[in-house]
Amino acid sequence: MPTERPDDRPDGDLVGPALAALTAHAGVALDLGAVFAAAGHELALVGGPVRDALLGRPVDDLDLTTDARPERVLELVDGWADAVWDVGIAFGTVGVRKGDHKIEITTYRAEAYDRESRKPDVRYGESLADDLVRRDFTVNAMAVRLPSLELVDLHGGLVDLRTGLIRTPGTPEESFSDDPLRMMRAARFASSLGFTIAPEVVSAMTGMCARLAIVSAERVRDELVKLVLGEDPRAGLALLVETGLAQLVLPELPALALEVDEHHRHKDVYEHTLQVLERAMALETTHAPVSGPDFVLRFAALMHDVGKPRTRRFEDDGRVSFHHHEVVGARITRKRMQALRFSNDVTDEVCRLVELHLRFHGYGDGEWTDSAVRRYVRDAGDQLARLHKLTRADCTTRNRKKADRLARTYDELEDRIARLGEEEELAAIRPALDGNRIMEILAIPPGRDVGAAYSFLLELRLDEGPMTEEHAEQALRTWWAAHPPS
Repeated sequence: MPTERPDDRPDGDLVGPALAALTAHAGVALDLGAVFAAAGHELALVGGPVRDALLGRPVDDLDLTTDARPERVLELVDGWADAVWDVGIAFGTVGVRKGDHKIEITTYRAEAYDRESRKPDVRYGESLADDLVRRDFTVNAMAVRLPSLELVDLHGGLVDLRTGLIRTPGTPEESFSDDPLRMMRAARFASSLGFTIAPEVVSAMTGMCARLAIVSAERVRDELVKLVLGEDPRAGLALLVETGLAQLVLPELPALALEVDEHHRHKDVYEHTLQVLERAMALETTHAPVSGPDFVLRFAALMHDVGKPRTRRFEDDGRVSFHHHEVVGARITRKRMQALRFSNDVTDEVCRLVELHLRFHGYGDGEWTDSAVRRYVRDAGDQLARLHKLTRADCTTRNRKKADRLARTYDELEDRIARLGEEEELAAIRPALDGNRIMEILAIPPGRDVGAAYSFLLELRLDEGPMTEEHAEQALRTWWAAHPPS
C-alpha cells in the first residue's frame, strides 16, 4: 500500500493509478458493466471502493449503482452471478457473488428519514447525478462508470481527498436531516482516514446532534465500532464529545472530563482514558500475543474508568478516592453496551476486563501467593492476554521510575503465570474429583450439595495447587463431616 498521503500528489497522479488498480481488481465489475450496457442500462462503481482506490488502499467488496430497478437487476444477473441474495431489495439493493467477489448493486436512490421514524424512506433517483448528490460526503460521492472507466466527480471529492477534508455534497444540514447517522460517520472518518472535518460540518453536527436519537441502536453501534477500530480513534471520539453526539452515544465519556484522576497531578480522567486507549493500541502489535485492531481491548480501555464519577470521594487528607470504581464501572459498561445492542459475548468480555483492570495493583512488589496468582488467572479466564495489555496500558504516569517499576513488576507476574501454567495447566484449573465422583464418595444425589462440594474442592485446588485423587477424597470427607447435607 502506498505510504504517500493523497495531498502529496496532484489530481492526475491520483486518478491514473487508481483506475489501473480498479481495472486489475474489479475486472468482474467491468464484465458486469458490459452486461448492463448491452441491456441499455447504466452501471457505475461508487462510494467507498472509488475513494479507497484513489487513496491507494485495498478495495474489498464492490458497491455498484444503476438506473435499473431491483427487479430488472435480478433479471440481468440471472445466469451471470454464482449466487444472488435479495434481503436488501426493499432498499433497492441486490447482492451477488461472482467467484471470490461480493458485489452490491443498488438502484439510483435518494433516501430520507421522517422526523419520527427510525427507518429511511427509500425513493429511486433518475440519474447518477441524483444518486451522487444524496451521498454522505464528497469523498464518497465519486463514481466510475462501467465499463468505460470514466471518473465522475460532480462535487469536488477529488480535491477534498487530496486535502484530507470531509464536506457534504449539499448543505450538511440537508445531508444530516436525510440520514442523521452521517454525523457518526463523519467522526468515524476522522478516526479511520485522519481527515479534518469542515467547520460547517462540525457546526451542523453540533446543532443537529439530537437528531441522532431516531437512528436505531444497531446502526449507531456499528459506526462506533468502526470509529474505535480506526487508526486514530482519539480524533473521532473528541469530535463526538465536542459536538454533543457523545451525550447520546456514549455519555460516560464526556462525564470523565469533570473528574480528577486519583494521582491528582497532571491529567483528568478523560485525558487519562484516551492515553490508555492509545497505549492499548500500541500493545496490540508490540506485546504477545500480537493482534490486529482489537475492539474488545480498545473498548475496555475506553470504559475502564467510567465508574469514577459515581465513586469519587474527597478524603480528610485532601486526596480524592474512587473506591470500587472498577465494579461500578463494569455495571455501567454492561448497561451501555446492552443499550447499544452489543452481543452478550462481547459485552461479557469487555465488562470482565473493566472489573479486573485494578486487580494487579494488589500485587504490590510481588507478595502474591501462588494461590492468588491462580485466582488471577482463573478470574481472567480467556481474557488473560487482553488483561495483561490493559493493565500495562493503564500506567500513564510521567514518573519514569514508577513506570519502570510497574512494568518490571508486571513482567514478574507474567513470568510467574507462565511458570505455574507449565506446571499446572492454569487455563484449565479444575478439582481432582468431578461431580459424579463426589456423588459416589458422599453417597448423595444430584443437587445443591454436589455444587457446594465441587466449589470447596476448586478453592482447595486454587490454594494448594495440583493434588492426587486420594488427597482430594480425604479432604472432601473431612469437609463433609463438618457440613451436613442441606
